[in-house]
Amino acid sequence: MAEPSKDRFGAILLRAALWLALLAPLFYSTYGFANWLASRRDDVGSIVFAWERDIPFMAWTIVPYWSINLFYGLSLLLNDTRRGVDRLAGRYLTAQAIAVTCFILFPLRATFVRPETSGLPGFLFAVLGGFDKPFNQAPSLHIALLTIIWDHWRHRLSGISGIAWHVWCFLIGASVLTTWQHHFIDIPTGALLGLFALWLFPRTGELPFAGFRLATDRKAQRLAVFYALGATLLLAGAAGGALVSAVALALLWPALALAIVAFGYAGAGAKVFQKAADGRVSLASRLLLWPYRVGARINLWAWTRTLSPMVPVTDGVFLGRFPTAAEASGFGTVIDLAAELERPRGASCRWISLAVLDLLPPSAKQLSEAVPAIEAARRQGTVLICCALGFQRSATFAAAWLVGTGRSHTAAQARKLLAASGRPVHIQAGMDEAA
Repeated sequence: MAEPSKDRFGAILLRAALWLALLAPLFYSTYGFANWLASRRDDVGSIVFAWERDIPFMAWTIVPYWSINLFYGLSLLLNDTRRGVDRLAGRYLTAQAIAVTCFILFPLRATFVRPETSGLPGFLFAVLGGFDKPFNQAPSLHIALLTIIWDHWRHRLSGISGIAWHVWCFLIGASVLTTWQHHFIDIPTGALLGLFALWLFPRTGELPFAGFRLATDRKAQRLAVFYALGATLLLAGAAGGALVSAVALALLWPALALAIVAFGYAGAGAKVFQKAADGRVSLASRLLLWPYRVGARINLWAWTRTLSPMVPVTDGVFLGRFPTAAEASGFGTVIDLAAELERPRGASCRWISLAVLDLLPPSAKQLSEAVPAIEAARRQGTVLICCALGFQRSATFAAAWLVGTGRSHTAAQARKLLAASGRPVHIQAGMDEAA
């Protein structure tokens, strides 16, 4: 997807000002409302680990704590395009809406009482106390916004300024504890929320919900239900387990990962993995979907540990499982069909990602576009066609290439040739039509 050219600064400034005019009053009104609701309840609990009582109160860290307000506005104003402003505002709005909803449904209280402070820190604490109360804890909206703003600027700053930015963001993050404004559990939950906002409104590429259409394929529907059920069970485990130990809230991470995968099978498609044409994924995708990818890697190992990682097909084209960096570097080009897995770091070959969801048949369009890509890559060197296991997606595309280039006359003949390699192959539906 082509990125838009830079817009005039005046147009960007106007768009940012309009968003700020919406976001600022919306934040203060909803945040204050959640605080007010919690203050009227007498059953507001807290989640505090025993070791948190050893965290020192450092009054001066209220300065980095407050600085996020400045960066909140600056980040909107300093953009290259109006689309960039809109996407950043979308992240802000997502974080604020979800956080405030959690504050209302599951209010928590900060239990530490700050000592008296004076000077600039005292003034800043007094201003903070004017609108903030010891509620609105998890997920920390401060940490969620910090995650969003940190990501926004890390792409724009490098060298000394980049290092300074990372250090200052670390101070902002630490300050939620050293100002005794939050408890520890608020930090990972806030970071998870921030990453979700980054995933929902990525810096580049398509929005994951753009063009969503409910899947009509029965297998896709079953897989969507399967992953949604897994997400629901993990969510229930997090909620129930939290009554015993706050550590159970860690289940929110894999629950969100499975929910995103379910959304992909339900109709959003492979773009939920945010995998670029060169095989790399966005930071939000890498972190949010890490639990799912760990499961995918374990599944890959379990199914292929006794098999050759790749086998020759013909004319310099190979078929195999998802390669390691060393294995990939032994080929001129890797044609990667695994939407869910990220290109291994250190792979020095040319990498072409044609992301396809696991266990679903590719479209005729995907197959027809892949054939010339594979043939063109073959003319420049050896080619590995891979998916996760090397059984279905890669075999289907390899068969399409064999038929499309006349190396096999029929899909059945292509299937027989691939099966002769000794590797289990399952040609998916749609291959015959595409051929």
